[in-house]
Amino acid sequence: MCGIVGYVGTKPAGSVVVEGLRRLEYRGYDSAGVAVVDEGVARTLRCVKKAGKIANLDKELADHPLPLTGQGIGHTRWATHGAPNDTNAHPHLSADGRVAVVHNGIIENFAALRAELVAAGIPLSSETDTETVAHLIGRLLDEGVDLATAMRRVCVRLDGAFTLVAVDRDTPDLVVGARRNSPLVVGVGEGENFLASDVAAFIEHTRDAIELGQDQVVQITSSGVTVTDFEGRPADVRPYHVDWDLTAAQKDGYDWFMRKEIYEQPDAVANTLLGRHSKEGKLVLDELRMSEDDLRKIDKIIIVACGTAFYAGLVAKYAIEHWTRLPCEVELAHEFRYRDPIVGPTTLVVCISQSGETADSLMAVRHAREQKARVLAICNTNGSTIPRESDAVIYTHAGPEIGVASTKGFMTQLVACYVLGLYLAQVRGTKFDDEIAATVAELEAMPAAIQSVLDGIEPVIKLAEEFADEPSVLFLGRHVGYPVALEGALKLKELAYIHAEGFAAGELKHGPIALIDDQLPVFVVVPPRGRDQLHDKVVSNIQEIRARGARTIVLAEADDQAVEPYADLMIKLPKVSTLLQPMLAVVPLQVFACELATRKGHDVDQPRNLAKSVTVE
Repeated sequence: MCGIVGYVGTKPAGSVVVEGLRRLEYRGYDSAGVAVVDEGVARTLRCVKKAGKIANLDKELADHPLPLTGQGIGHTRWATHGAPNDTNAHPHLSADGRVAVVHNGIIENFAALRAELVAAGIPLSSETDTETVAHLIGRLLDEGVDLATAMRRVCVRLDGAFTLVAVDRDTPDLVVGARRNSPLVVGVGEGENFLASDVAAFIEHTRDAIELGQDQVVQITSSGVTVTDFEGRPADVRPYHVDWDLTAAQKDGYDWFMRKEIYEQPDAVANTLLGRHSKEGKLVLDELRMSEDDLRKIDKIIIVACGTAFYAGLVAKYAIEHWTRLPCEVELAHEFRYRDPIVGPTTLVVCISQSGETADSLMAVRHAREQKARVLAICNTNGSTIPRESDAVIYTHAGPEIGVASTKGFMTQLVACYVLGLYLAQVRGTKFDDEIAATVAELEAMPAAIQSVLDGIEPVIKLAEEFADEPSVLFLGRHVGYPVALEGALKLKELAYIHAEGFAAGELKHGPIALIDDQLPVFVVVPPRGRDQLHDKVVSNIQEIRARGARTIVLAEADDQAVEPYADLMIKLPKVSTLLQPMLAVVPLQVFACELATRKGHDVDQPRNLAKSVTVE
């Protein structure tokens, strides 16, 4: 998730763009760069870019100031294709230096486009998918096509999700942008106009904005905005006025980054799935760096992780064992190497870490490698230590997660685990291709299902108001609902600082039922019907705790009439397969914890005693 800014106007474009990038740095800070048109004797593009945070770019610009002209673009990067270094930083230029392009997203067919350019004798200097776009646009401009037409023609050739913004040194007073499945918004000023990934980039200049639709190309000049579709037809636009102040805009209008990240989960899931499968539903994991022969030799899987990532691993165990018929263990990373685990060359150790720097998990990875096991990392941070020290990696592409309590990090770890399990099943032949394709299709539909849960979240918000003074809350679940119960309890511990525990529902009669007291809130995750006898057993558990005075908050399928009579409040979930239900059931629990902590006056984004990444063992 990168940050993009474009500007045309009377102010110095370099200053406007860099300040905009600074407000978008939450979207990525692997590198940053800016390109402006120098209107000197010979019109040229001045491009400056540096790896690392925007502070590094600031130092470079202090030594090499940009011309004070009013036409430019910029980018702050969250690396996907290519390591985060100066060369891979954006903007990228065409071969003759005429065009500069910045990009957010992933171009899935870039390898074929790159091969086409190489065959035409065009040199490529970076590892990125973005550079191919700069060269393709540059070739069209050389043929006499204008920048907007070139952008449209290139966009129809691209597969994937992208926002593109380009500037041409030979076309004064113009910046062109395009979007497909990736954000781009227009800022409308007086004598100036803006393009950006987020209104935060231009909020100090204007609060008048235009939201671009899917598959649209926008041209901004200092005096106007023109929007078309990819075919060049005029497109309808939706202007709106931004009511937030600058501080709020940095969080996109949300009071907490965590709340914003909860609502980003549909897009985060889509990004994690992007480029992972063919049109036929066959899975493709280009980042894996392990051959299919290597994977066929695996006879045991051990997942190591900490905290929320550990609960994602517990869900993964159910899915991986079901799909691959391989034994799968789940270990707390900080316990793994101290118990002398039985691992070897045919063991696949899967390490789940949002940051890729978690010290406990890193030590587990190193121990596994010492024992000659193969190691695969599931991680959100490109180029971090754990992926570098692993044999293979699946990046989650969730974008920066600023809130300490993980939400979209957990969600995308689940997706990556599902993808891994299905890929292993595909390679090992333990599932038929049509079965895998059906599950992939269901995963593809999950962003819409998650959004529907968020759209109906108001009863959960009211529940948080009602339970603001509760000293204790319990969570119950069976099968994959059990890790969801653990995650729901953890969120309350992290944010609300109250006693919260998650239990396997079958354990109730073995001790925990003694905790049930009159009016004690208990969240219960009810599995979909038809999965063995799980559903009926959980309904029995609900009756048991209700008979002892508990207040039951039940998460179940929307049409589950069998459970409704036993629910004090029923949170209705869309109908999905049992193994995928955690992706829906966890969302109300995230919202509940965020709302309850807010009502208690706590800092939701920076809860006490916690840090985002634990870098000491």
